[in-house]
Amino acid sequence: MSVGRSAEGREVQIPLQQAAPSLAPPLSLAVPPPIRTANPWSPGDAGAAQGKRLGFLPLHGGFRDHFVETPDAKYCCESCRLVLCQPRQTECGHRFCQTCIADILSRPNPVCPADLEPLFKDKIFRDVCCHREIMSLKVFCRSEAGGCQEIMSLQQVPDHLNVCLFFEVPCPLGKCKERMMRKEIPEHLSWKCKFRESTCEFCMSKMALTELQKHKETVCPAFPVSCPNHCSYTSLLRSELSGHQQDCPKAQVSCPFLRFGCSYKGLNQDMREHESTFAAEHLRLMAARNTSLETKVEDVKAELLERYKVLPGLSSRLSELESHNEELREKNRQVEQKVAAMQKLMSSHSEKLLEVELELRSLRLLRDEVEGLRGALEGVRTRLSALEGGRGGASSATHTLASLETQLNRHDDMLSVHEIRLADMDLRFQVLETASFNGTLIWKIRDYKRRKQEAVASKTLSLYSQPFYTGYFGYKMCARVYLNGDGMGKGTHLSLFFVVMRGEYDALLPWPFKQKVTLMLMDQGPSRKHLGDAFKPDPNSSSFRRPVAEMNIASGYGHCLPKHDLPNH
Repeated sequence: MSVGRSAEGREVQIPLQQAAPSLAPPLSLAVPPPIRTANPWSPGDAGAAQGKRLGFLPLHGGFRDHFVETPDAKYCCESCRLVLCQPRQTECGHRFCQTCIADILSRPNPVCPADLEPLFKDKIFRDVCCHREIMSLKVFCRSEAGGCQEIMSLQQVPDHLNVCLFFEVPCPLGKCKERMMRKEIPEHLSWKCKFRESTCEFCMSKMALTELQKHKETVCPAFPVSCPNHCSYTSLLRSELSGHQQDCPKAQVSCPFLRFGCSYKGLNQDMREHESTFAAEHLRLMAARNTSLETKVEDVKAELLERYKVLPGLSSRLSELESHNEELREKNRQVEQKVAAMQKLMSSHSEKLLEVELELRSLRLLRDEVEGLRGALEGVRTRLSALEGGRGGASSATHTLASLETQLNRHDDMLSVHEIRLADMDLRFQVLETASFNGTLIWKIRDYKRRKQEAVASKTLSLYSQPFYTGYFGYKMCARVYLNGDGMGKGTHLSLFFVVMRGEYDALLPWPFKQKVTLMLMDQGPSRKHLGDAFKPDPNSSSFRRPVAEMNIASGYGHCLPKHDLPNH
């Protein structure tokens, strides 16, 4: 080991390497890595790597090794007077150890202790040549006191200490804190170390010597132990003890018929006598237990039978629920389709509303313009009245009045046209708003009493419903009713007819019309006695061919409902 000096001036030892693998003859030893010391070389120093490799440099000051010949004074530090370690040379030519010059430079206003010349950090350099000469000086082994007589250069000291038989190292087992010469390691590991590997003579397991006694006393399966019940077996293997407990004659055990109700507890050697003495009692307990089990089995059978009876009902109920679930899914799908159709319809209605709003906006502008013209006309008339006495003024005023009246009449005509178009668009919008696109029409005739009187008086013979459709791109249809009857039913019955109308998508539809038609008069009273009938269209009838006019000839029931069955309101 290397001897250095601490900051307090005491000598300290720096361990180099803890074990030599070549000196551990028959044993396999784990050799820990060498302990590194603090690196005294400055960063970027070329000798730093060498310092790390050596690991024997003193912590502070120079080398204290025993040199064969006394070193020259030029190899000694001007501060610590020891052999230079990592020599540095000042501007004034003096040499210092690297750690010594660092201490001097850390003081305020540093000066050279040899000639008191001021020192500057940037004027100090490494003396490589001196370092090489010092490392070639001959020294005795650092284990000289232990008996080593080797002589080597200072540079060879680390390599020698790694194999020196007299160098003091710690026990390679780690847990052991003892230190010894390297040559004493085999002997120490053979019989002195408390942590050496040993073998249990009973189970042949390997472990540390310190754990051997505890192993025998607690867990060794082959260690001989005595029966805890103090029976005739005085020595048993620990691994056989649990099996012996079941057969030990002095072991405390319960009666084998415990689960049948026998509460006897006693020694294993007395159990046979108990079994023979209480055999009848044991049979009685077993019979009682058997009877109880048979009763429970019968109860379970009865419960299972009851449940089996319920199973067919539950199965049919499950089938009903599944079919109902399928119906609900189908209805949900239909509702989703209707919602999609309504969304399309609302989209088209939104576009038509926008057109109506634009028409209304232009109509308001025309009205404002007409109002302005009327105001101007009134002003002209006022001026004309004031100028009635003058012929020339009257002539020009008359001309202006005529042009204004012409312009006013033209705007009135345009306003009338826009009002007609607006009314037509409003009617179309109302028709679209109430239109049905699922092939079903519910038509409620409002002000029924007045309309029936008009039908009896031959003022309004029939009424048409709003159009309805089989789909968004389907057939266009409407209903026609004669409240006072038609044909053979006139005056006696209500006549109800179905009409196929000309639609925008007729070219895409199959003709003639073949859908089943159901006509029904719905009773709005509490009895809800609806009257209805259905028919299949005649493919040869012109009523169901593709319309060439606005609508086909109506087809339905002339004697739909007797007149006396109809309400008067």
